[in-house]
Amino acid sequence: QVQLVESGGGLVQAGGSLRLSCAASGSIANINAMAWYRQAPGKEREFVAAISWGGTRTDYADSVKGRFTISIENAYARFAVYLQMNSLEPEDTAVYYCASGPSFTQPSDYWGQGTQVTVSP
Repeated sequence: QVQLVESGGGLVQAGGSLRLSCAASGSIANINAMAWYRQAPGKEREFVAAISWGGTRTDYADSVKGRFTISIENAYARFAVYLQMNSLEPEDTAVYYCASGPSFTQPSDYWGQGTQVTVSP
């Protein structure tokens, strides 16, 4: 089992920035990739970004390319993934979920509880 706990959400004006964090614990050895997803009201959950455990491979949804950056920390007994979000738009308003999985193409076996991001016009 992997436990994921997100933090860093909040209310920000359009054009602003937020940094989300997700701390991982438990069966860390089973993790080979981590990712962020989001779900806006009335919409399905969608992929935002993914990163390999070593940090050498990343992928982004077209809607966030150039504005969001995913990074990972996995050394000295600290395991976490981050999402730096810049130039935020009202359309980025959603609950953001952290996920982990056994491969880069399957980064979502385990999920966090989510953190709310609200971008005002």
